[in-house]
Amino acid sequence: MSGERNAAPALDPDQLELAPGTAHENLEGWVPELSDETEIRNALDKAFDYRGDVTLTLRDGAVLEGYVFDRRCGPVLAECSVRIFPKNAGERISIPYSHIARLVFSGPDRAAGKSWEAWVKKWNEKKAAGEKGFGLHPEKLD
Repeated sequence: MSGERNAAPALDPDQLELAPGTAHENLEGWVPELSDETEIRNALDKAFDYRGDVTLTLRDGAVLEGYVFDRRCGPVLAECSVRIFPKNAGERISIPYSHIARLVFSGPDRAAGKSWEAWVKKWNEKKAAGEKGFGLHPEKLD
C-alpha cells in the first residue's frame, strides 16, 4: 500500500451557491380527475404543496374553499385526511379523502414565479439601476 488516502473531490464554493430547484407546476385552475386511489393521493399531495386556496366539493354536496395546511396519509385511503383553513371561517377542518368528490385549484398560487433565482435577478436589477432602500422585506399579499 502506498499510504495515500483517497482524497475527496475538491468542492467549488461558487458551484455550491446555487443548487438546482424543483420544477414548479402551474396548477391554478386545474381540476384533477379523482377516479382512483393513486389520482386522489397525488392530487391532494399537490393541494398540500400548493400555495393558494383550493375548492373542495364533498360527496354530500357541501363546497368548502380554503388553504390546505396539512394532510394525514395512511396505508389505505380510508385512513387519509386533509386539513384545511376555510376561507371565511376561523376553525380548522379535517376532511377524509373519501368524502372529497371534486378538487379545484381555485385561488392564485402565491409562490408562482417567486423562486430564489427570480428574487436574485430582481435584486441585481435594482442594484444595477442604483435603487436605494430595498432589502429583505416580504411582498404584500393581495
